[in-house]
Amino acid sequence: MSLKPQPPHPLGTCPVCAEPLESGDRFCGACGYDLSAAARPRPDRPTVPLPLPVDWPEAPPRDPQALSTATQHPGDLPGLASGGGELPAVPLRTDEVPGAPDGPGAGVSAPGGAEAQNPERDGAAEADGPEPDGDFTLAAPDPRAALQAADGAGGVESTGGAGDRRKVCVACRTGRVDRDGYCEHCGHAQPRERDHMERELPSVAAVSDRGLRHHRNEDSFSVAASALPDGSPATIGIVCDGVSSATRPDEASEAAAAAASAALVAALPAGTHPQTAMHEAIVAASEAVNALAAPPTGEREHQNAPACTIVGSVVAGEVFIVGWVGDSRAYWVPDDRSVPPARLTEDDSWAAQMVAAGLMTEAQAYADERAHAITGWLGADAYELEPHTAAFKPDRPGVVLVCTDGLWNYAEGAEDMARVLPADASDRPLHAAQVLVGHALDGGGHDNITVALLPFALPPEEAEPAA
Repeated sequence: MSLKPQPPHPLGTCPVCAEPLESGDRFCGACGYDLSAAARPRPDRPTVPLPLPVDWPEAPPRDPQALSTATQHPGDLPGLASGGGELPAVPLRTDEVPGAPDGPGAGVSAPGGAEAQNPERDGAAEADGPEPDGDFTLAAPDPRAALQAADGAGGVESTGGAGDRRKVCVACRTGRVDRDGYCEHCGHAQPRERDHMERELPSVAAVSDRGLRHHRNEDSFSVAASALPDGSPATIGIVCDGVSSATRPDEASEAAAAAASAALVAALPAGTHPQTAMHEAIVAASEAVNALAAPPTGEREHQNAPACTIVGSVVAGEVFIVGWVGDSRAYWVPDDRSVPPARLTEDDSWAAQMVAAGLMTEAQAYADERAHAITGWLGADAYELEPHTAAFKPDRPGVVLVCTDGLWNYAEGAEDMARVLPADASDRPLHAAQVLVGHALDGGGHDNITVALLPFALPPEEAEPAA
């Protein structure tokens, strides 16, 4: 979603999988290819042939009882010792050393070639054969101790020691994620926290996903539970979509969602009418986004300042309120699917203006490349803040759905949205939100996708009596 049409990507399509690219893409949304690498020449790494035939030494016999089946003994491979003589064929012990003393000095040789006083070890050494002249005899290494030492040092095992609290790589599931966000073992870039977010409360759930084309998630949401002065519950769901052509759109959407939610949580228990509280919450969100703008420089103030759209809903008692600025939308889907659903918002966009003026049909307007150029948004460079609010009093239970255009692009009409929304959305709102995000991803995931679902149930005294 942007204020104006974006120029095409310089590459046009991904060099690897030919997936179409959009302006600003740094990675291919289909295969994840680093697009910045396309301009870098690839070094020539020719395959070096191995001389044939290869005279490989025979592998030692495999002992099923051994802790390690890949152990090579000194006498198994041809070679000479550092002094020029033959390598001593000393067998490697994998059992515990009999009578070995405990502590950090266990098994360490004493100076002058005489081992620390341990008659049993002396006997074991004599049974293995004479000691080489001038060499110290060390206790046979225990592979289990070596593994513990490597683990504590954060070595090859890279799952980290017991005190390593760094995240495990999502790709190799072996290495740990370094401070720069990459796996120190396989080098895979890790998904950021905002790439996929989920939140569920007893009366509301929301899911946000980066999608398949954008390098970051510029959407944000906030869900909360509050109460009216009489103690009855009130549910809040706010969804914001950062304007991609503005600076720091991810920060704008996050600030707006948090500010709007906080304003509603404070106003509703104080007795403010829910519709008035929604209007004031949008104003608070706008002020939060305005605060992100850099000080004015030059002739135009706050040029390209952070910006976002907003849509939210409050379910309180027998009514629910929606409020919005921009092209993020709200839908009403009754639990009884034989009753028609409804779209509750009108976009602040170029396409909506063309339709309202009678210059284009809705199909023609939304097929135009200017369709998603918005005419209203939150931000310091917005022309004028005009929050829209509306109150509804349904006569049946259902679900209030608020979402960004990353979802409704793939289910634009109310009937389309109701068709992809699971029938048990009122009982399982988080699952239903996950299904909707999956629907957008299956459709191409061209934009960030965010949706919040607020089940609406009639008060007990208004519910229809059982037959």
